[in-house]
Amino acid sequence: MTTPVPDWVQWAHEIQAVAQTGLAFEPNHYDRGRYEQLQRLAARMLAARSDVAAAQIERLFAAEWGYATPKTDVRGAAFRDGKLLLVREVADQHRWTLPGGWADVGLTPAENVIKEMREETGFIVQPRKLVAALDRTRQGHTPAPFHVYKLFFLCEIIGGEATTSDETSEIGFFAEDALPADLSIDRTTAAQLRLMFAHFRDPGLAAEFD
Repeated sequence: MTTPVPDWVQWAHEIQAVAQTGLAFEPNHYDRGRYEQLQRLAARMLAARSDVAAAQIERLFAAEWGYATPKTDVRGAAFRDGKLLLVREVADQHRWTLPGGWADVGLTPAENVIKEMREETGFIVQPRKLVAALDRTRQGHTPAPFHVYKLFFLCEIIGGEATTSDETSEIGFFAEDALPADLSIDRTTAAQLRLMFAHFRDPGLAAEFD
């Protein structure tokens, strides 16, 4: 289910990683200037083909420190009566997505999924299976400033009730043949939703990766 990574996205991520890592090792004045110039170049590359201004991407880069590593996004797939739980994401024009978000420090991947699912849907879930560990850049998502790994978990609803949040405006359950067309491609693709259904039908499937 992987898709080719546009060269310019790969180059921008690599340039940013080199610059961030270089800045972390206390370079001299001249090298610091060169690494900062590389960060600005990476920001311009990403901004040139997106709706985000280069200055905004530069601020995101400047807020990162230390050796550059991929970020982690967690997503939970929960079902009721054979239908998949999705939410409308306020931050992306109320498009539909699997519940989830950035993993918080101090929590395990499963604990992060439990937290995100409760905050965004009101449901209490128990993760039952790691469905996939995927490289975001290879999944057909819209380009992102940073390199991201996405972890998908098959979850069982064990409590709670449907409740929207500051991040979500609507909650719904969808059959595989009636999935919404207006997906938040920043967060979830149609191929990933089909993968969740496949693992729901056959929990014995091996986890996907890469």
